[in-house]
Amino acid sequence: MAIVDGLVEAGRFVAEMTWKTWWALVLGFTIAGAVQAFVTEERMTDLLGGRGLRALGLGSFFGFLSSSCSFGAVATTKSIFKKGASPEASFGAFQFASTNLVIEIGLVMWILLGWQFVAADVFGGILMILLLAGITKYVVPDEWFAAARENLGDEGARDPVCGMEVDPEEEDTYSVETDDGTEYFCSQSCKETYRNRDTDDTWRDKLLTREGWKNAFRNAIGEWDMLWKDIAAGFVVAALIAAFVPESFWTGLFSLAPEGTFAWVALGSVIGVAVGVLTFVCSVANIPFAVVLWNAGIPFGGVMSFIFADLIVPHIVNMYRKYYGARLAAVLFVSIFTLAAVSGVVIHYTWATVGLIPQPGSAGGTAPSGYATILNVVFSAVFLAEIYVTFFESSGGDEGTMAHAD
Repeated sequence: MAIVDGLVEAGRFVAEMTWKTWWALVLGFTIAGAVQAFVTEERMTDLLGGRGLRALGLGSFFGFLSSSCSFGAVATTKSIFKKGASPEASFGAFQFASTNLVIEIGLVMWILLGWQFVAADVFGGILMILLLAGITKYVVPDEWFAAARENLGDEGARDPVCGMEVDPEEEDTYSVETDDGTEYFCSQSCKETYRNRDTDDTWRDKLLTREGWKNAFRNAIGEWDMLWKDIAAGFVVAALIAAFVPESFWTGLFSLAPEGTFAWVALGSVIGVAVGVLTFVCSVANIPFAVVLWNAGIPFGGVMSFIFADLIVPHIVNMYRKYYGARLAAVLFVSIFTLAAVSGVVIHYTWATVGLIPQPGSAGGTAPSGYATILNVVFSAVFLAEIYVTFFESSGGDEGTMAHAD
């Protein structure tokens, strides 16, 4: 009976989180889709070759406007790094900003945790970017990055729309024949976006055209294609842990040092990073679990450290190893782990000094329930329009073919 009650409670948790965040996810993915439709990766890379503050700022800005999918972000980072973006602009700025500072994660964080956490995410994100840039510029030898670029070799097939790697041998891989060869795509929506693009128009021209926004809608569905499994897994993991892991476990874990002491804050931040690594959940999908940790008594800074750890979950670290070699993968893991914990401590004491840490267990900044209903209805209509444009307004034609395994 206890198992049934726990499952019911977990189901209620998932439903509540989905209801609260649905409109924000649709809005965030729509914005990300629009950015992909109007700003090309090539234009970004041209601006990210420097190693100073300008390239760092531009890398952060493009990351902020980019996808929140950790896998897509890592793949795009690899591509712009290979094409000439500096380590600071790619690893220090773009990669971190494109997973931790994007619009959708801020919206979901505001709804589930409150504006204080969003402000801390921005502050801590800037701090993390500066510290990561300092490590890439002053600590890691340039020869290591040169070796990492050589290690990339042939990049292989890669979706030119969303940045995800594609295996041409997979049966569900889509392809389009072009004058320069074959382009491969991870989804039908990405393929349609590519086929309907107009490379002669500037981003301002595309912004004012119906076809430009159709492409933005198709890109938004491409974001869902990449992220829905991660989001669902994050909600379910958080729900099951909230329902079945006794609160006494977390209380004991976060009470290893006396509450309010520096040891409590530092240990909580380290534990936050470790839990972030072990849960395997990335980006926006880890916010519901952050709510569980916050309600269980983790220090404020520990919540932020947990959120910042999404770029060193095991499968992401394995991508680093395959892309750049074991040496640079180890550098990225140790650097991000350490800096996420340090940033959590800095954020905690900074927010405590200015009186912005909410009362433990008090979280949430969503509009009243009536407004949430209205927003969900409005953005459900937007989502249905994106579905229609993507799957029922296909451009057709015979220039695109399915790629099948031999």
